[in-house]
Amino acid sequence: MSNDDQYGGGSGSGYGEIGGTGQTRTRLPESPSDPYGPPRRTPRASRSLVTVVGVVVLLIAAIAFANQSGDTPTTPATDTPPTPATTQATGTHPVDAKNGGIPKGFAHDEQGAQSAAANYAVALGSDLMFKKNSRHALVDSIYTPDAAARLKGPQDEAYSTAFLTKLGLDANGTSPQDSTFVTRTVPVGTRVDDYNPTSAKISVWCTGLIGMSGPKSTDPVRTSWRTWTFDLTWAGDDWKIVSDASHDGPAPVPGDVPASTSDDISKATKEFGGFTYAR
Repeated sequence: MSNDDQYGGGSGSGYGEIGGTGQTRTRLPESPSDPYGPPRRTPRASRSLVTVVGVVVLLIAAIAFANQSGDTPTTPATDTPPTPATTQATGTHPVDAKNGGIPKGFAHDEQGAQSAAANYAVALGSDLMFKKNSRHALVDSIYTPDAAARLKGPQDEAYSTAFLTKLGLDANGTSPQDSTFVTRTVPVGTRVDDYNPTSAKISVWCTGLIGMSGPKSTDPVRTSWRTWTFDLTWAGDDWKIVSDASHDGPAPVPGDVPASTSDDISKATKEFGGFTYAR
């Protein structure tokens, strides 16, 4: 395992593979009063681009309004009934049990495998990975015993004191008193690459947040986009990870939204909790 996969580089299993570790990019503050001050703005989009965006927004609004209708859609006159959209959320099997804060007891079907993969991505991209005891407990709970035993040693080496220092953390993975370390994974969607009752290969497209929010931070919280692929096996009564890998993207064009202040980021991190994901 290398230190190159935490929200930013390479394939393999880092945040990418097990929550990941990687090189961080240091951005010096552009304002002495707030390292989260607005970044340099790019020139505004052309009028034609604004027009296109406006049309897209109106189209999305129209679709949303149509979806609120209680009318039952007419079945097309065809011998083969239409299949639901693969991205349609169902929520048929919500997860109501947890093991050390990690959801467990996923359904023994494709939907359950997708839900497991999404929730495992969230866990592996969390701050639990930056402290040895919580990292070991997390790995033991979501990987197969063989995979967990194989990963712990390399992970301990990857999450070294030097690496944690680069992120602004101490040797125990704790942030400075006046700062908040932010690391989250937010699934955007899942894809079934392969499935049978004993194993599944699920890809999770997700965005992430990582960085240090604080008045003296030179590593502000930033976003990333990754696709994380999990090879799962049905072991006992739940889905477990056999192996995982990730790569960058797909990444959308950044929005024209000014960066928030460090105080706003710290406050949001504390006020907005995460989710348990289930299709």
